[in-house]
Amino acid sequence: MIIKKYTGKTESEATEIAKKELGDNIVIMNVRPVKKSGFFAIFAPPRIEVTVALEDEPSKVTRPIRPINTQQAKNAKASGSSSGSMADKLLKAQEQGEIPPLKVGGNAGLYKPEPPREKPAVIQDDSSVIEEKLDSLHNLIEKNIKNEKEDERETESIFDEPSEDKNTISEETMNFVKVLYNTLIENEVDEIYANQLTDEVEKVSKPNIPMEYVLASVYQKMVLKFGTADVIKTPSDGPIAEIFIGPTGVGKTTTIAKLASELRINKKKKVALLTVDTYRIAAADQLRTYATIMEIPFRVIYSGDEIKQAAEDFKDYDYLMVDTAGHSLHNEEQKQTMIGFIHALEEVVDTENYLVLSATTKYRDLIEIADGYSELVKYKLIFTKMDETSSAGNLYNIHMHTGAPMSYITNGQNVPSDIAVFDAQRSVKSLLGGN
Repeated sequence: MIIKKYTGKTESEATEIAKKELGDNIVIMNVRPVKKSGFFAIFAPPRIEVTVALEDEPSKVTRPIRPINTQQAKNAKASGSSSGSMADKLLKAQEQGEIPPLKVGGNAGLYKPEPPREKPAVIQDDSSVIEEKLDSLHNLIEKNIKNEKEDERETESIFDEPSEDKNTISEETMNFVKVLYNTLIENEVDEIYANQLTDEVEKVSKPNIPMEYVLASVYQKMVLKFGTADVIKTPSDGPIAEIFIGPTGVGKTTTIAKLASELRINKKKKVALLTVDTYRIAAADQLRTYATIMEIPFRVIYSGDEIKQAAEDFKDYDYLMVDTAGHSLHNEEQKQTMIGFIHALEEVVDTENYLVLSATTKYRDLIEIADGYSELVKYKLIFTKMDETSSAGNLYNIHMHTGAPMSYITNGQNVPSDIAVFDAQRSVKSLLGGN
């Protein structure tokens, strides 16, 4: 992992400098104003310092690590096959005593680092410890890179150093892994990915390393795996068709209205609404109502030729927001109809596809939906109904399973307020037990 600091007159300038050197896949970890030192510094305007991180190699979904609480794992252990993995060590620890139940919640407040101690205290088997330390992550990351000189851009990471003795795991580390694993499972992170993350602890742990550093490592790994949100791009030459696909009842129409309102009212863009959903009259009426309120054109599309004609009619616009019919992936006729509309648009304008999913849908069903649409088109992910669930594990699961970039989340029915760009740091903090 690469961690660097860049300065500029504005946050945007510093970020651009970082992207030119490290690429577009950087993750912004911290932003703060800085001033030069010296007598004349009081006359100099403040500059903005941006701390960014970049994973050395693209994250890959590895084969599933053996689940911890399964009969298969116990049988393997009994037969004498042991790889010395983190999963084996966790199994042994669980057999010696039951892992305490997770208690998510509470208000840890603002964390203040404790003074140096001669010997680290053993972490308690309680998720409140994670919650407390999560609040200090940004300060901790900044502290870890303070040793860099102001004008130098050297790579520095204390997190990727392998343990000197991988077979030696302290009691403190083992207790931390128990809490981390249970927190992830409680937040419905799939066991495959929970095991991958706890295995990361073994790679970075070494004698007497503070658990704050280990937690910061896991936090950064998850943020980097999520990556930066891939949002609606700015048109360069002609309109962009933003196409929204997904099953029935996930909130595609409302999501389109929210984004169209943001583009039309706040960003002053020229937007047209199109719907190819001729199966549900109510959906077309709802979108027509939104179009009337926002004073933007609306059109119902019945064929590929009509959608091409609409693209021609609105060639001076910035965005064409296209609503599609939700359908079962087993309905071949509806599937081919949707693909026909998408391909017709791709012939005449730039397109972006967004798979809209509900955060309340069962994980198994989400996998089937995501895989079904992956066979048809390339897409970005939008998750709706975040206000109706207390767990964000499925966001991490589906992103890791599909490799599709995260884009937006919605958390209510209000148009246009209840939508936001996906925030990886906030989601990871929630998954690790923070508020």
